[in-house]
Amino acid sequence: MRIGMPIIGCGIVISAFGIIFFLQGNSIVGPPSSFMYSNPKWIVNGLLVAAGGMAVIAVGIWFRSRHPRSLAKN
Repeated sequence: MRIGMPIIGCGIVISAFGIIFFLQGNSIVGPPSSFMYSNPKWIVNGLLVAAGGMAVIAVGIWFRSRHPRSLAKN
């Protein structure tokens, strides 16, 4: 079972959302009418979400190294 790549993909998406939240909290991207825009709480939330995404990526990499593709075909 090749589960590593989907987990890594989910981690990338989660990290991307965290980076967007961080940038919105810093007033870099997003519409000024957004509740996240220029809100220091979303700077911290974005960092936490991005860190969580990186942890999910690490788990996916661990799964891939634990179950190499050549052994998964057997």
